[in-house]
Amino acid sequence: MTERFKAWYKAQQFRPRWYSVLINPFYIIRRDLYRTLSGMASEFRGGSMLDFGCGAKPYRHLFEVEEYLGLDMENPGHLHLTEEVDVFYDGKTIPFEAHRFDYALASEVLEHVFEPDRILGELHRVLKPGGLVLFTVPFVWNEHEMPYDYARYSQGGFAALLERNGFEVVRSSKTNGYTATWLQMGILGWYQRWETRNKFLNLGMGLILLAPLNILAAAWASVFPGSNSWYCNTVFLAKATKKVGAI
Repeated sequence: MTERFKAWYKAQQFRPRWYSVLINPFYIIRRDLYRTLSGMASEFRGGSMLDFGCGAKPYRHLFEVEEYLGLDMENPGHLHLTEEVDVFYDGKTIPFEAHRFDYALASEVLEHVFEPDRILGELHRVLKPGGLVLFTVPFVWNEHEMPYDYARYSQGGFAALLERNGFEVVRSSKTNGYTATWLQMGILGWYQRWETRNKFLNLGMGLILLAPLNILAAAWASVFPGSNSWYCNTVFLAKATKKVGAI
């Protein structure tokens, strides 16, 4: 029962349902991120896919592919007990041959990569020519998994990083506007004030201390979205084109 609850609780954090607003401290950011990823996932059909920095593979169900492999690095910044990693790597070289995959996903992981050019080059290497990859990168978020949190990326900055490593940006989209981002950061700060290690206790306290804020924030952001110059994440759909050396 406890393991089933943990799996259900974790799913609410990445795949928010309507009732997740009552318990999910990341509801605002993850709702928009999930919607955006879902909209781009229709491009991925058949073939093989690499989930880079897979964790618990929270977005596996979005992709109708024949093979789905999860790659991650053993990171003392968080536990891997509830994750679904197929292959661990050394943080430098992806242990697959060139042109191994048709697709790749790298969601909320590049901020933990100290040498992004090297890793983007590795992702390009293991993708087939013309292979598609989905990236999500944070622009506004709290420091986490320290000391392995190295960067935040603007939409233009990450697009330039992709292009110099042989990727063509097919489409990109920011998630959340100014108001939603500001409110989400406030809710996160409030949650961290009383969060415990007991998930059952967090759930009960969340119904009282979290749910009203999430509901008000979602309503307020829908009426007054604000500018898109301050946002939580950017989602990129990119294609592996002819290799261009990093500069």
